[in-house]
Amino acid sequence: MSQPGNSEVPQIKSRIGAILRATSGNFLEQFDFFLFGFYAQDIAKAFFPAQNETAALLNAYGVFWLGALMRPVGAIVLGAYIDRIGRRQGLIVTLALMALGTVVIAFCPTYASIGIAATIIVLIGRLIQGFSAGVELGGVSVYLSEIATPGNRGFYTSFQSSSQQVAIFVAAIIGFLLREGIHGDTFLDSIGGIAKWRIPFFIGCLIIPVIFFLRRTLEETPEFLKMKKHPTAKEVFASAIANWRIVVLGMMIAVLTTTTFYFITVYAPGFGKQLSLSPTGTLIVTLLVAVTNFIWNPVGGAVSDRLGRKPVLLAIAGLSFLTAYPALSWLAAEPTLGKLLAVQMMFSFYFGVYSGTMLGCLVEIVPAHVRTTCFSIAFALAAGIFGTSTPFVATKLIEITHGDKASPAYWLMFGAALGIIAALTVYRGGRTIETREAVTA
Repeated sequence: MSQPGNSEVPQIKSRIGAILRATSGNFLEQFDFFLFGFYAQDIAKAFFPAQNETAALLNAYGVFWLGALMRPVGAIVLGAYIDRIGRRQGLIVTLALMALGTVVIAFCPTYASIGIAATIIVLIGRLIQGFSAGVELGGVSVYLSEIATPGNRGFYTSFQSSSQQVAIFVAAIIGFLLREGIHGDTFLDSIGGIAKWRIPFFIGCLIIPVIFFLRRTLEETPEFLKMKKHPTAKEVFASAIANWRIVVLGMMIAVLTTTTFYFITVYAPGFGKQLSLSPTGTLIVTLLVAVTNFIWNPVGGAVSDRLGRKPVLLAIAGLSFLTAYPALSWLAAEPTLGKLLAVQMMFSFYFGVYSGTMLGCLVEIVPAHVRTTCFSIAFALAAGIFGTSTPFVATKLIEITHGDKASPAYWLMFGAALGIIAALTVYRGGRTIETREAVTA
């Protein structure tokens, strides 16, 4: 609908409240994604029986990855919906889908109870979650960027990623309490007939009504309301295809964020076990990582608002490329929890500062009228193809390198290399690719 003038467009009453309402759904999304990957070893035994533990774990990570491959589909379908109908309504729909996937996984019977049907049901739950997650991050990031005060877009959008770190912290705390506070060595042990691994998922189900309430009170962004024309789904799809180069470059920039994030969070328990470190100690390290991730994200966003996106992206990607293998080699040579903490803190710094910068970058390089769609596709491809496959790839790299525990660094270095190439391309000549193309159009 056309707006006669800026004065008639409602303004956001409370930006802090808007940030909390927008990112609440992000909490649920990452809470559920994190639970599935973080407790993959126990879930693998419940739903993916195999001849050996490594095969079962790879099966679980494979389903985790397959769910993530639905992200690009969700980014296209739901992204077009949000760009056409509005940020507020779109974010409510994505939350509903994420909640459905959570309930499916939480209440699915085990393989021992219903056989292969259990594996299929869990896969369906993951596909639903992946479809929703494909646009959740993009939708929230765009929303935050559109309510940002002038000169602070990077800082505002960084809270999308920071909210995910709160989810990781809560999930890890629950895991720690279940592991240490209740007798039993694994999450397959039951409490009153309920497997321990299900309890965090049940908690996720319980918080769904609260998040729905918060999302329903979300206000539409003034920037969206000011748009004189909202594109149809057909126009959104056509524009996304026309801007495929920007989408691909955006994906390349986001790869380092997604691979590093899943390495230091979801893959952490599996990596700790491969290093023969205490599961409890690994959980504590992950808790601390979630805290530092939360801190570094807004720092990265704020610094990039002042210095520019390009120098921050290049500096962090360069450091990651140069230090990933030496750091993991040092850790793998004589693994200790202290070394694990040091290495994870280094990667946490890289992830947080880079992520806080990357989110602002993606919002700025994609066309405004299809901002949610193009942003979501770029990030969904990065997460679906590269990020969420990190636990699987890292486990496989160690296997094919005959036990080289530092070999997952190759995956992180690959992500860093893509980021460097894309950043140099996007910001060539001191302007973003979108600005250059607009000038020559």
